[in-house]
Amino acid sequence: MTDLRTQGRKGGMWNRMKDRGGRGDRSPLGLWFWDIDRVLLLLALLLIAIGLVAVGAASPAAAQRYSDEKHHIPPLFYLWWQLAWVGVSLPVLFAVSMLPVAFARRMALIGTVVCLVLLMLVPFFGIERNGATRWLDFGVSLLQPSEFLKPFFIVTTAWLLSLRAQDSDLPVVTITGALTALVALLLMMQPDFGQTVVFAAVWLALLMISGTPVKVMAALIGCVPAGLLAAYLFYDTARVRIDAFLFPGAEGGSDNFQTNAAHNAITAGGWRGTGPGGGTMKFRLPEGHTDYIFSVIGEEFGLVACAVIAILFLAIVVRVFVKLLDEQDEFRLFAAAGLATQFGAQALISMAVNTGLAPSKGMTLPFISYGGSSLIALSIGMGLLLAFTRRNPFVSRSPYIARWSGE
Repeated sequence: MTDLRTQGRKGGMWNRMKDRGGRGDRSPLGLWFWDIDRVLLLLALLLIAIGLVAVGAASPAAAQRYSDEKHHIPPLFYLWWQLAWVGVSLPVLFAVSMLPVAFARRMALIGTVVCLVLLMLVPFFGIERNGATRWLDFGVSLLQPSEFLKPFFIVTTAWLLSLRAQDSDLPVVTITGALTALVALLLMMQPDFGQTVVFAAVWLALLMISGTPVKVMAALIGCVPAGLLAAYLFYDTARVRIDAFLFPGAEGGSDNFQTNAAHNAITAGGWRGTGPGGGTMKFRLPEGHTDYIFSVIGEEFGLVACAVIAILFLAIVVRVFVKLLDEQDEFRLFAAAGLATQFGAQALISMAVNTGLAPSKGMTLPFISYGGSSLIALSIGMGLLLAFTRRNPFVSRSPYIARWSGE
C-alpha cells in the first residue's frame, strides 16, 4: 500500500513537471512565456548584448578622456558599470512585461506625475554636465527624469486619446497638447532640444494614429516650420547647433567639432572595421560611450555592423506595427504604437547625428549607449511594449469564444 501511495505521488509530481514549459503550462511564468512576443523580446536582448560589446570598445577612450592627474579611471570602468546596469534593467524589463494592462496603465499614470515633479525640480537641484542641467543626484547614482518620463508620457497620452471613443466631445487634443507643451518647456529650460523634438514628434504621431481630423493635423504640422523658426530666433541652444550644422565655422564650433569627429570615426574603419580595440579615432570623440557610440561601432566593427544595428531597430518597429494590424483595443494600439515610434525615432536621430545627417542633439542610442537612467528607462518602455502586445494566439481560435457582430 505504501509503495502504491509513493508511486502515486511520484506520478502526480511527474505529470506536473511534464507540463512545465509546455503550451499547457498554466503557471504565471508559463502563461507569460507563451503569450509574450518572443521575437520582439529576442531582438531587444540582442541589442542589449551588442550594447555591452560597444561600451566595452568605447570604455578605454572614455576612461582616458575623464582621467586626470588626481583621478585615474580604469580602461574598462564603463563596461563594468554597464554590466551592473544590465543586471538591474533585465529584471525590470521582465517584471514590467508581466503586468496586466490595467496595472501597467495605472503605473504609467502615476509615473507621469512623479517624473513631471522631478523634472520641475531639475532647474533648482539638478547637476550640470557639459553645459546642461538634466540630472538629479540621488547619492548612489544620477537620475535623468526625462528618460523615465518618455514611456510614461506615451502611455498616458495614449490613454487620454483612447477616451475619445467613450466621449467624442472630450478635448483630448487640447489636453495632450498642453501636457506636451509643459514637458517641452521644462526640457528646453535644461536645455535639451533633442528630447523636446522626440516628445513633440511622438505626440504628433499618436494624434495621427488615433484618427485626429485631417484639418487639425494639417494645422499642427503647419506649425512645425514656424516652431523651428521660432526656436532658431529665440532659443540659443537650437540656433548654435543649427548654425554649426549648416554653416561650419559659425558660432558653436564645438558642436561642429563633435559631428566632424563622429563622421571621421564612423568612416575610419571602412566596411569591416579595424577590429575590437583597434580604433584610434574614438579617442577624439567627446562622448564616445554615450552620444557617439554608433561612430565607435563603425570604426571598430565596420559599416556592415552599423547597417545590421539599423536593421535591428527597424525590425523592432516593423514587428510591432505588423502585430498591431488586428488589435481591437484602442488603448493598447495607441500605447504600443507610440512606444515603438519613440524607440525608432530616438534610434534614428542618434544614428543621423553620428553620420552627420542631423545637428548634434545629445541623443543616446537605445540599449547600446552607456547610461543607467537610459538603460532602465528603456527597459521599462520595452517591458510596457511587450505587455501591450502580449496575447494568447489560441483565444481567437477557440469555439467557446463568442463573437459579436456589434449589431
